[in-house]
Amino acid sequence: MVAIAFVAPGSQAAAGKYVAIGDSYTVAVGTKTYDNPDDPCRRGPTAYPRLWAAAHPDVGFVEASCSGATTADVMNSQVGQLTPDTSLVTVQVGGNDVGFVDVLKNCILTVDDADCIAGVEAAKAAASSTLSPALSKTYSAVRAAAPSAKVIVVGYPRLYTIGGDCGILGLSDKERTALNSAADTLAEIMSARSKEAGFTFLDARPVFDPHTICSGNDEWVTSLEWDKLNESYHPNIEGHRDGYLAALNPLMG
Repeated sequence: MVAIAFVAPGSQAAAGKYVAIGDSYTVAVGTKTYDNPDDPCRRGPTAYPRLWAAAHPDVGFVEASCSGATTADVMNSQVGQLTPDTSLVTVQVGGNDVGFVDVLKNCILTVDDADCIAGVEAAKAAASSTLSPALSKTYSAVRAAAPSAKVIVVGYPRLYTIGGDCGILGLSDKERTALNSAADTLAEIMSARSKEAGFTFLDARPVFDPHTICSGNDEWVTSLEWDKLNESYHPNIEGHRDGYLAALNPLMG
């Protein structure tokens, strides 16, 4: 995993440095636009950290995020990209720690609501027992490596509008409700741990709720694509630009 640094000459000393840390929601998964489609990190130009950095060329930028990252990966491979002169950090990680991708795939492939819901409940239990302390350690490591930085913890959206414009195919509303509840659990834990760390938490749920799958509005999250499962259920170009970036701009400055 190699971080990508974008630094204008002399800018780092003048305007600080921004480091993006996280998983597939932080890179270009869901946008279908990549620097190199064969790179497992799946970074691309339309992800929200890149968009912010492009609008602030006087700020040094390091893209440490990588698709598939867990808190352990962040600790082992990404926190090391932080330096004492880092002035801004975004952190978005946690979904992979509880196996949320596998939970989604199981819900897609099973015809049994109960099996899907049981998988979601297991992931929520893991979030409380395993992810919560892991986030505390991760956030502590971020603060130790970047003691003066403004740190924003970025949350995950709910995926579905329940009772919305979904048609008769796909997951049942019981399954959709269960998956949304997993996003709620993640948000509650991330919010609590970020507050303890003295970080700002961006709750993505109210940002994305009017534009989730089945909302009937422009959707900011990719729906199920059988031929491209690894693109499904991630923010698309609009989700990064009109969702995350727009919500982060007043927080990041």
